[in-house]
Amino acid sequence: MIRDDAEALRTAAELAEEFRPGASGRDARRELPRAELDRLTVTGLLAVTVPAEHGGADVSAVTLAEVFRLLASADASLAQIPQSHFAYVNVLRQQGSPEQRAFFFAEVLAGGRFGNAQSEAGTKHLQDIRTRLVAAGDGSYRLTGVKNYSTGALFADWIPVLARAEDDLLHVAYVPADAPGLTVTDDWDGMGQRTTASGTVELADVVVPAAHVVPHHLTFTGPQLHGALAQLLHAAIDAGIAAGALAEAADFVTTRSRPWFESGYETAAEDPLLIQRFGELALRHRAADALLATAARAVDTARGDLDDDSAAEASIAVAAAKAYAGSAALEIADALFEVSGTRAALDGLNLHRHWRDARTHTLHDPARWKIQHLGRYVLNGTRPPRHGLL
Repeated sequence: MIRDDAEALRTAAELAEEFRPGASGRDARRELPRAELDRLTVTGLLAVTVPAEHGGADVSAVTLAEVFRLLASADASLAQIPQSHFAYVNVLRQQGSPEQRAFFFAEVLAGGRFGNAQSEAGTKHLQDIRTRLVAAGDGSYRLTGVKNYSTGALFADWIPVLARAEDDLLHVAYVPADAPGLTVTDDWDGMGQRTTASGTVELADVVVPAAHVVPHHLTFTGPQLHGALAQLLHAAIDAGIAAGALAEAADFVTTRSRPWFESGYETAAEDPLLIQRFGELALRHRAADALLATAARAVDTARGDLDDDSAAEASIAVAAAKAYAGSAALEIADALFEVSGTRAALDGLNLHRHWRDARTHTLHDPARWKIQHLGRYVLNGTRPPRHGLL
């Protein structure tokens, strides 16, 4: 059990250092991090957002974002796996009944992991959810559909499934991973985040008791932080990738790179042009971290006094952090090769994993729309929409 924010941060920092040495090898071999995820789970880190009244540490958004940033700086794939876990703990916190919260929070405190069965491929758009939750005569439901990009499902004890009921309203059904009719296939073939196992979940007439169904559509009828918290963790992953890439670039230049002959210096690290470029990259990295911290504080502030204005400010702050951190991660991961030289391109060194992870993760949702909402908010005072991706 982790008892407070300080312990959560210490634990995350220790785990990051523990996981860092094997990250490149796991990525190169596409070796799924089962042992590492079990290690993370047994520390209690996955239970840190369980409310205090249910026995959890109930850490701040500032702490949770830093936990993800630290883990992603070591292994972006591993950090991505529990992102949905925390999002669906939050769904229970917001819309679960007292009985549901008591049951599922106890599961999380005991080491239970939530996966993700949310997105669907081949539909009209992201929110065109075709998985159906149909009421049965005995008071239970039947769940049918196919989900893609199901990060965490392969490692989960419970798989939250986003589905539409017969009235077309969104619900989340919490399905045990061994439920009859549920199949998880490890068919993720992404160029980056290779070890997230973000594959396919198939649901064939899966029986779900009513006690495991949460009315997620109610989340968006008033001021909410569901999207802001989920996106904050994505921003933290991007900021972590940027930090990891910058650290690896600095290590490579100081230990392996040769100076350019025209510089007149004995080592690459003394080259003023390289120093200039590292300064520019450090600014990007620091700005990403600063925007992430600002966004996390805005989420915590809104939690304390939630209304339309505070929720909007939190969403806008997170949108800014996510848009900036994504571009910073891509630039720094690309510049790693620019500053390190030809040797850095050797495939066996696997330094390209940082760029592959950043490029893959930043495709989650387009930054251009976040910037649109930022502009409307600043220019016209238009609050961002309540759709769960801001």
